[in-house]
Amino acid sequence: METAAPPYIQLRDVRKVYKTAAGDFLALQRINLAFDRGEFTAIMGKSGSGKSTLINMITGIDHPTSGSVRIGDVDLYKMPEGRMAEWRGRNIGIVFQFFQLLPTLTVLENILLPMDYCGVYEPGERVSRALAWMDLVGLDGMADKLPAALSGGQQQIAAIARALANDPPILIADEPTGNLDSRSADLVLNLFERLASQGKTILLVTHDPTLVRRARRRVVISDGELVHEALDRALPMLPHPQLLLLTRLAVPRSFEADAVIARQGGLDNGLIVILKGGVDVIRDRIGHAPEVITTLGSGDYVSELEMLTIPPLRLSLRAQGLVDTLCIPLSDFGEYLNTHPAGEKLLREAAARKIRKYDPTGALMREKTP
Repeated sequence: METAAPPYIQLRDVRKVYKTAAGDFLALQRINLAFDRGEFTAIMGKSGSGKSTLINMITGIDHPTSGSVRIGDVDLYKMPEGRMAEWRGRNIGIVFQFFQLLPTLTVLENILLPMDYCGVYEPGERVSRALAWMDLVGLDGMADKLPAALSGGQQQIAAIARALANDPPILIADEPTGNLDSRSADLVLNLFERLASQGKTILLVTHDPTLVRRARRRVVISDGELVHEALDRALPMLPHPQLLLLTRLAVPRSFEADAVIARQGGLDNGLIVILKGGVDVIRDRIGHAPEVITTLGSGDYVSELEMLTIPPLRLSLRAQGLVDTLCIPLSDFGEYLNTHPAGEKLLREAAARKIRKYDPTGALMREKTP
């Protein structure tokens, strides 16, 4: 049996505390996160959520108070500062929101800078390599132009070419389209998708949900903590602080094949998110054989709201095989609903949509309890 390759980037129990005049400020806590090679991931959160601090941990620009960051076979914070700076220049390209191109240098000269500083490639090779990157990103013919002669989108693409100059395996873009029009932003995102398909690991930092849809994976951070990705996928209608609260309440549970995961009238979990495996939603009726009305899989969820809306003793959930889930106990989920009426409304609306899917003719809703 083959052993799965370890994650390319791995953060374990990362915590960051800043000392301020007003006391300690906890910027990050309980950060456990991994990325594989070639992933295109959006890191999302509101201003002040901890996105930039998280990126600073990955790039080595700042140090965690505790925890570890490992990239490939390198334990980042066991390296001396000088060696880390050299390693970063060769392995991580950073794209900033405001381009940061040097205005008195041509586009070509801007792209040559990282090669010169890191001593990458023979001097005679560098110009041809820089021109090749310009050609790849669609800037051929602009080598001798100053940044001011380029559009905003072209300047950002030139900044991406500069970040790629040393052919780093990781590209980190911090709000890279914040100052671009929609056409230029689309151009940048197309380039990121192409680079990811070629094996680059792309981390896109943004608070804009319209950009997140282009990434293959989404990571949400709120108040310095990660929202569980399964909850974010299952309940995208909820705001980030509420998803974080549910993350804190959630516990993993596994079920064997044919186990009853939940039954109307016998719920012990208020919310169940399926992480792995298949679950049959079964209609039970006295005098009739059980009927599978739908099957749920990874990313689907069931809450007490839909289980209790249909007349009692009508539905149960049964594991097809081994099933891994994320569960929120009934009492905790009930308290969440009581204290977050806006969230309850959103979940009730989602429950109504799901019931219509389970019961498109309304037959279950019309049946009387025996």
